[in-house]
Amino acid sequence: MDDLRLLVSPSPHIRDTDTTEKIMFAVLLALLPVVAASIYFFRWDAVRVVLLASGSAVATEAIFQRLRKRPVTVADGSALITGVLLGLSVPPTLPSWMVILGSAFAIAIGKQVFGGLGHNPFNPALVGRAFLTASFAKAMTAWTAPIDAVSAATPLAMGPAVSRIPDLFFGSVAGALGETSALAILLGGIYLFYRGVIDYRIPVGILGSVTVFALLAGQDPVFHLLSGSLLFGAVYMATDMVTSPVTKAGRWIFGIGIGVIIMVIRVWGGFPEGVTYAILFMNAVTPLLNRWTRPRIYGQGVKVSE
Repeated sequence: MDDLRLLVSPSPHIRDTDTTEKIMFAVLLALLPVVAASIYFFRWDAVRVVLLASGSAVATEAIFQRLRKRPVTVADGSALITGVLLGLSVPPTLPSWMVILGSAFAIAIGKQVFGGLGHNPFNPALVGRAFLTASFAKAMTAWTAPIDAVSAATPLAMGPAVSRIPDLFFGSVAGALGETSALAILLGGIYLFYRGVIDYRIPVGILGSVTVFALLAGQDPVFHLLSGSLLFGAVYMATDMVTSPVTKAGRWIFGIGIGVIIMVIRVWGGFPEGVTYAILFMNAVTPLLNRWTRPRIYGQGVKVSE
């Protein structure tokens, strides 16, 4: 009897068949349309950037974990996802060494220094992108047109007057590898929602607040929804399980906050795009949102009559 142990753990006592590997595999499948579109529009540059970013992320995680004498967990797919997301969020002409450096920074500084998967407060891929933007601003804003690869401005830089909605929807515009085709992003988002990997509240909160803000500012909401990395960020970045709120109310506030910050930067800021910084800022607020929107304990505050 002395060997028996009673293990008591706090609620909730939830069991699920999903594992980290299954979730990451589902995200990879959802990214396939975006990767395919990037290869179609930007050819071998897309292949180069995505492969280098993915390989650098996986290698950095393995090296970092070995140096810390921890189990190597690259097989769970999380580092691979970070690399693919980073690769899809940079220009197709970004030099190879910058791609490798940005991906290594995303894993080492954005993830591993906090303890690894599940402990990072900020989306690692966006940490890597913010680092590249701050360090190599010229290279990170060197856009090229699809197919012919000549220098071109992004739709956000040109404005709605010279941007055609069909081009924005199908992807025939300059921009980061993964942000140009709204159709490919939506296909991946639908699959993630079907698999239960993402919650609709965050992307709907982002897109809804952007729409309302654009209308109040007298601007075209469809242009803002389809331009830049808004859709890509709303579907793949903001919905990261580790860095987004766990409560329903918190997710609404999180999404709306991201949308408002994006539009404040786009309308009044000196930078045409604000998705990266909006999501990172709300990542920092996530612990507070989880605390403030925590459901009330059953029976709390209820007086019992004598």
